[in-house]
Amino acid sequence: MGRVFVVELDGRSYRCKLCDCPLALADNVLSKTFNCSRGRAYLFSNVVNVTVGSQEERLMLSGLHTVEDIFCCCCGQILGWKYVIAHDKNQKYKEGKFVLERCRIEDDVAGEFNLDAGHGSSDAEP
Repeated sequence: MGRVFVVELDGRSYRCKLCDCPLALADNVLSKTFNCSRGRAYLFSNVVNVTVGSQEERLMLSGLHTVEDIFCCCCGQILGWKYVIAHDKNQKYKEGKFVLERCRIEDDVAGEFNLDAGHGSSDAEP
């Protein structure tokens, strides 16, 4: 196998939980409301330091999709998948996007302050 060149990311990012390899910038998160068989997942517009598996048809909650599993280029852990083709016209926005399973990644984002939150805001307030 050849030498692995890792792309470093500047800014808040998500990393592989096993080997700490950088995977995606927080600015590339499109949605945090995805689910997978192992729990929560995030949809990203771009990821780095991954390899892709072969294309396969997969029936998901949102319909039939052609996907490629994605793996960490450093440790080989499966991280999620890439949408290649969405067969339902309402799901076309997913094509070319990446899903990272939350249980397989860590973030540099969680420990930072949320500067967008209002003073004294609470989810419990109406």
